[in-house]
Amino acid sequence: MPSTFTWLDYSERERRLMLDVISQFREQDTRDELGLGSVRDAFADLFFPGTSTIQTRARYFLFVPWIYWNLENKHVASNQIAQRARSDEIKLIYALLASDDTAGVIGKDAKEKLQRLPSNVYWQGLGVWGIRTFPGSQAQYHRRLDAFQAMAQRPQRNDDDEPIGDGQRANWHSALPAAPDNFPVKATFQLTRPEAEYLQERVLTQVPRTLLAWLVDRGRQVESVGFPWQHPQLADFPDRIREQLDQARNFSEAIFGASLLYNLMLSELTKREDWIEDYRAKLAEWAQSVQNRQAELARWASDLTKFWELIAPTRIRVTLPTKRFIERWLMLALPPGAAARVADQIEARDLIREREKQLKSTLARLENLHALELWNGAAGAYRLDYRWRVSQVLLNDILIGLKSGGNHA
Repeated sequence: MPSTFTWLDYSERERRLMLDVISQFREQDTRDELGLGSVRDAFADLFFPGTSTIQTRARYFLFVPWIYWNLENKHVASNQIAQRARSDEIKLIYALLASDDTAGVIGKDAKEKLQRLPSNVYWQGLGVWGIRTFPGSQAQYHRRLDAFQAMAQRPQRNDDDEPIGDGQRANWHSALPAAPDNFPVKATFQLTRPEAEYLQERVLTQVPRTLLAWLVDRGRQVESVGFPWQHPQLADFPDRIREQLDQARNFSEAIFGASLLYNLMLSELTKREDWIEDYRAKLAEWAQSVQNRQAELARWASDLTKFWELIAPTRIRVTLPTKRFIERWLMLALPPGAAARVADQIEARDLIREREKQLKSTLARLENLHALELWNGAAGAYRLDYRWRVSQVLLNDILIGLKSGGNHA
């Protein structure tokens, strides 16, 4: 019998997280094999709130509300809104594929068979950026649309019998730019300047004091920067953000060795000499990078108080077992010369084995040969970038739009 995921429709955040988990089974470099996702996501939300690993382009932050706003204007009923919205989102796929820029088209391959639509991918972010003002989940929005339409026909009035507000716009931010006349039959990813300015204003208003806000306000377009702490404007970042980046970088670089060791241990079980050689080489390279910053990393790991305090206020909860695993790994890997020996260190290997068993029980690959058969040679073997890769694309879309002056579909 196949395994299934089930959840109640009480929380859009919980629903989105579950769908992200499902998507991650198809995305090698977002898997969380050692249970480090809570720390990763806490820093990602700190730097780039409203983003997710499966977002692709910035104009989807407008495409989605445009589709729903148009259907609201047509007074589409609750029992029809999901299907009508889906139809428009499928039309959008073909419109974008017909444009000059098809990078990041959601549904590019699946088309009509697409299961997770852009509206679901961006729903949470639309709320964080204040573009979606409806407070509930997407399913709740669909169900309540009839009631919303009825209320819009009977606007509230004050004591002088004057209408209060604009009920028709209540689900979406009042300053949302208008959609092009031929949308969604024709569309591109290129933002007009007014659209880019709108997204910039939303970020600056809703998530100020974040790295995302600083970059959308003062940042320059950059290409192929691997990590946010490698940004050419790093020296200009506020001290608070640079400190956050220092903490995030230290964690990313130090914990990377644990992921590599896990994959080396899996490689040894499969007896694939090419994989074993590859991961030993990667561990040696990692050890050298740790050695290059050994004093700084050791000083950081000696007192993680600031590190834990930094991510404590975020919506992400880091469990005590996760904290203990991280702290134990740092104790084993960061003393002088330890990183170079960690590949064969019994204590380090035991720590990895115990951690996987703690997370996966009988499905732990290091203990279960059937589970090992599902491994494809790489499991979470990547340095954490805290959604920088996605956010860099979104930022570039907005920054390019701020420099444009034309109107287009």
